[in-house]
Amino acid sequence: MPSWVRRYSRRLLYTDVIILVATLVVFGLLMLPGLQASIVWPNGPDDVPYFVPLTIVGLLWMLTLAAFDTRDRHIVGHGVLEYRRVVDSTLFVFAAIVIFAFFLRIEVARTLFLFALPVGLTGLLLGRWWCRQWLRRRQSAGEYVYRAVILGDREKIAHVVKQIRSTHGTGYVIVGAVTPHGVSDMIGDVPVLAPLHEAKEAIDATGADTLILTGADEINPTAMRRLGWAMAERDVSWVVAPALTDVAGPRIHAKPVAGLPLVHVDFPRLEGYRRFAKRSFDIVGSILLLLLTSPIMLAAAVAVRLEGPGPVLYTQERVGRRGTTFAMFKFRSMVEGADDQLASLLDLQGAPEQPFFKVTDDPRITRVGRIMRRHSIDELPQLLNVLSGKMSLVGPRPQRPAEVALYDDVVERRLMVKPGMSGLWQVSGRSQLTPEDSIRLDLYYVENWSFTQDLHILFRTIKAVIAPGRTAH
Repeated sequence: MPSWVRRYSRRLLYTDVIILVATLVVFGLLMLPGLQASIVWPNGPDDVPYFVPLTIVGLLWMLTLAAFDTRDRHIVGHGVLEYRRVVDSTLFVFAAIVIFAFFLRIEVARTLFLFALPVGLTGLLLGRWWCRQWLRRRQSAGEYVYRAVILGDREKIAHVVKQIRSTHGTGYVIVGAVTPHGVSDMIGDVPVLAPLHEAKEAIDATGADTLILTGADEINPTAMRRLGWAMAERDVSWVVAPALTDVAGPRIHAKPVAGLPLVHVDFPRLEGYRRFAKRSFDIVGSILLLLLTSPIMLAAAVAVRLEGPGPVLYTQERVGRRGTTFAMFKFRSMVEGADDQLASLLDLQGAPEQPFFKVTDDPRITRVGRIMRRHSIDELPQLLNVLSGKMSLVGPRPQRPAEVALYDDVVERRLMVKPGMSGLWQVSGRSQLTPEDSIRLDLYYVENWSFTQDLHILFRTIKAVIAPGRTAH
């Protein structure tokens, strides 16, 4: 394991300690003076100062964060699983407090749950996010990265390299490749270092700390075992990249059977309580956002009206969940009659029959429209679509029926969930992505939906709207 992984884990530990101590100290200073300064414990000490249970809560919180592996080197710094474990561990701590207080008949201040839980949890999540941004800056400078060599067939190596490099913040730098019959050539811009029987020498020569195995027919179990022993002697991480793509970690479960590490993959399901929770979140979130953004929406409406003739709100037929159509609302950001010009513009740019295609330097956009689009203000009326149940706060972007008609059976899986105001591809590059990357990210969202991922995307959306042109991670 690279030494930087241990240093980063220590940074997370120190950050968690500082945040929890600050939360509980502020709680004690601000909340307790209005309450009793001590608690009564039936059949126990007559008077226990409140700082004693607060200290116990802090220690229990830290132990639970460790027990839930929130600083596990396999999950920190990438994806939403780290955040999910922080949330789960915090909820577990306060559930345990409630249970113990009930059975031991200890009166605990309600403000502990109304203040310490949300503030502490928010602080922990922001602390992890801040540490992740710090890690990204170091990785951009070539530090705190895994130096990896990939072993396998050429086609599989090319696919894994493309996937790793197309995703920001993986932390992997590919320094070379090993193929069954390696020769001194290139796979893309990755040099082929050696054939399979010289893999150990190639690792030593490059100073790599990670070996990624993509698989090859020529690699038998005996050769695999011996290569694994050699990597263990060198303290080189052994990573296996199966032929599964766009599958999130929580769906993958390793189960050893007869000495074989079988990988089980759960199918995505957004039904039952999951669907109810997502809909409840959409209702509450859309109402709050409508209240918060109403001044901005009023100013945008006035600006559109002053810009020129045409309606303030623009409606267009879009396709929702399971192929049903609905009228999507937006502030009008184009000249009147813009839809009539779309087909000719697509023809001019050579993409008359491509879903997800965006017109480059669209001449139909008004001056006010450019400002609104830069900060996604034109999409605020879609909160009404969310409130009515036609859309969700997070999901694949809704498309026009003409675009959906071009879907194949793979892309059609986007219609398994409600379309969203924001989504994974919007916060991963927005219009700079290719149509293929946009489709891949939307399908990844559908296949790997989770409530934590929705919160993560919304957070990245807010950052992208505030600082357009930059991608939040």
